[in-house]
Amino acid sequence: MRGSASYGVARRDALRTRRTTRRAATAAAATALLLPLVSAAPVATAGADAGSLQRAFADAAAKYDVPQSVLLGVSYLESRWDGHRGAPSVAGGYGPMHLTDARAALAKEAPHHSEGTEDARGDSSRARKTAEAKLPDASEVPARLKTLSKAARLTGLPARELRENAAANIAGGAALLADQQRRLGLEASADPADWYAAVARYSGASDAKSATVFADQVYDTLRSGASRTTDAGQRVTLAKSPGLSPDRAQTRALGLRKAPSEGTECPSSVSCESVPAPYQEFGDGDYGNHDLADRPEDQSVDYIVIHDTEATWETTLKLVQDPTYVSWHYSLRSSDGLIAQHVRTKDVGWHAGNWYINSRSIGLEHEGFLVAPDAWYTEAMYRTSARLVRYLAHKYDIPLDRQHILGHDNVPGTTTASIKGMHTDPGPYWDWDHYFALLGRPLTPTGGPRGGLVTIDPEYDTNQPQYTGCEKAGQPCAAHGSGAVRLYSAPSEDAPLVKDEGLHPGGAASTTGVNDTGARASTGQQFAVADRKGDWTAIWYLGQKAWFHNPGDEPTALNARGWVATPKEGRAEIPVYGRAYPEKEAYPAGVPVQAVSPLPYALKAGQRYAVGDRTRGEYFYAPTFDTSKHAVVRGKDVYYEIQVGHRVGYVRAADVDIRWSGR
Repeated sequence: MRGSASYGVARRDALRTRRTTRRAATAAAATALLLPLVSAAPVATAGADAGSLQRAFADAAAKYDVPQSVLLGVSYLESRWDGHRGAPSVAGGYGPMHLTDARAALAKEAPHHSEGTEDARGDSSRARKTAEAKLPDASEVPARLKTLSKAARLTGLPARELRENAAANIAGGAALLADQQRRLGLEASADPADWYAAVARYSGASDAKSATVFADQVYDTLRSGASRTTDAGQRVTLAKSPGLSPDRAQTRALGLRKAPSEGTECPSSVSCESVPAPYQEFGDGDYGNHDLADRPEDQSVDYIVIHDTEATWETTLKLVQDPTYVSWHYSLRSSDGLIAQHVRTKDVGWHAGNWYINSRSIGLEHEGFLVAPDAWYTEAMYRTSARLVRYLAHKYDIPLDRQHILGHDNVPGTTTASIKGMHTDPGPYWDWDHYFALLGRPLTPTGGPRGGLVTIDPEYDTNQPQYTGCEKAGQPCAAHGSGAVRLYSAPSEDAPLVKDEGLHPGGAASTTGVNDTGARASTGQQFAVADRKGDWTAIWYLGQKAWFHNPGDEPTALNARGWVATPKEGRAEIPVYGRAYPEKEAYPAGVPVQAVSPLPYALKAGQRYAVGDRTRGEYFYAPTFDTSKHAVVRGKDVYYEIQVGHRVGYVRAADVDIRWSGR
């Protein structure tokens, strides 16, 4: 989506402290297989009172007779102990304990596929599908969005203090846990094993599986321990308890419903319910809101596309059940990581704005807001998303890299005319580095200084490029960590930004707008090195040299090596495409030929671009409700996927030579 500036955010009042040992931490994380998914500790210069947050956990635990380890474990799953300077999460949760306030959770929405001009299907063989959201009427606010007011009653502390003061927030969380333990008829035991049901209840989940998955993740964290420096420079440590075995039988006392999970495709370690998207006809031969297929029998599944919703959970579920709207395969809830599956993975959702990508991908929507940098995602959602992606990647043999795990903002327009309307979520505030560590594929160097490639990997917390337009066009966004680096036309921050002819025709400059991807490289993306000067590195990007600041003592990229595509010997330049469709001779009678028009980016002799997949041209013809008329057209033309800019692109194999980088 193009992020809506209607969702207000609080401005940060200080920069996050520098983390200096992430490389060692992520290398260690590479050996983990998603459980317990505890990211290693960032080391930072602590604040003036470095132990005050740790003491706040100890004090609250003592006051409310809650084991300190339980309090720390719950907080880690909700916020990784960060306070976010008093700004709410996408679920309206505040502070280390994620105390929820319904007023923050029900901000004005601009649902993902309803904003902007992107054709969600991206198939020119049929009418455009630009969705119009029919927002639901305001309904009763669920209890999971009202824990802050309850904490205020239990502690006697003002709601404002619970939102803004970390120690008060932790006390509020402890009071809630103690109250839940009491209501369940359980003693305030000093043994963490006796708090399983209260932890499950703390998630706010309305079904038993979601509650127990949350509790299981907390107890995984308790067994493994954790240590990190928070966004306020506070060092917090949870000692490991490897032999801890909670009393899971307590869950019988929760009395929660069993979610409808029949037919879902999810790993057993997550909570997954079925909320089917409708496949039905309506109007004048129109139908919605996805296409039936038989993947991987008829087409391979090569991509997983990460989206954000730009809407609350309740709105998201209502929209995907509207046959006149569009569809995606899964939605993930921020508060506890609950997954809802809407479309079978064998079928094709209308979500990416590029029919070639749609027909070969699975779409995941995450409850969130691109232009609200402080409307943070919970650790619970990051973890369940990572578990789901690992499951899907294993099922469909999808490599866990940024050529195959795409953001919606990495999906190319199909034609020059469609580029401006393409969506830009999940945007520069999605933490790709942390996400890939959770996937068990932390980003690490794969080559030396002469390897010929770099993997973009800035330090998320301290990398804070200035963006504009989060709340109002031209106005600075709140300072916030980012996984993206800015690209300049020369090795200087005073130089103009590189140009994107597709977004800004006629040679207009790129901007610092939060939705302007024209001069941006994102964590995990690989590019061929074009030049180096001092603390600056140049990469080949949209047919030009693009410079980013990459000092040796605080690098924003990792050295790498791999295969690259370069224009064939004797070719001055070659075209790049937004889809890998077959040549016209491949189309049978009755299937209209799909144009393969080049995008406005010329790749010139001597330039190199990192290579992803090699694939034959393919087109899924599915413009009718009657699936008997569907067809998969395969051609002889072969394409390579390349990292052409912020978005991927495709080049014909006949136009390029493939070489090992660094040669």
